[in-house]
Amino acid sequence: MATYAYLRVSTDEQDLESQKHGILEYANAHDLGKVVYVEDTASGKLPWAERKLGELINETAAAGDTVVFAEFSRIGRSTLQVLEVLKQGVELGIQIHIAKDKIVMDDSIQSTIYATVLGLAAEIERNFIALRTKESIAKRKLLLKEQGYFINAKGEKVTSLGRPRGKASVTKLDKREKEIRDYLKKGVSKRSIARIVECAPNTLYSWLKRKGVK
Repeated sequence: MATYAYLRVSTDEQDLESQKHGILEYANAHDLGKVVYVEDTASGKLPWAERKLGELINETAAAGDTVVFAEFSRIGRSTLQVLEVLKQGVELGIQIHIAKDKIVMDDSIQSTIYATVLGLAAEIERNFIALRTKESIAKRKLLLKEQGYFINAKGEKVTSLGRPRGKASVTKLDKREKEIRDYLKKGVSKRSIARIVECAPNTLYSWLKRKGVK
């Protein structure tokens, strides 16, 4: 059985080394064997399934394998993301370890109960997010009706809802579209292409779907 350590990499090299050191100490203390480090430079704001974390949990790690995180905050920047990852790991039979808090979620009955509770908590969190979004939109609509504008989170005066009109933003993959299409024509697998263009496979899959490429 393999042991992986997920490291969300920031610009602080000292922080990265601190994560590695803490996980290595934990792995040695719990006889987890050789640790394969997975470093992810993608922003924690991205959905976890579109980062290397998604590839690790959904594709790389198999049932019985172990994935270690330095702490909960390394999983994602929202409670919902953390809950979803923990629940997915348990359901796939992957052992999840949180080194700092010494928490283990494995295939025990207790962990199965945890997964059920986490699923419920994630659903509650999604409902709260939807409610807050709905209330925010309603408030903005009222302000637009009463005074013709509202102030957004950046302190800017906005006079209409929705994204401002203009040229659509260009992503990293858009800039390499010709290269990606050439690889596909040559029969290169999508997973290999994702490694070549340095993105998570799920990110590439979503981009190809948006472009209408099968």
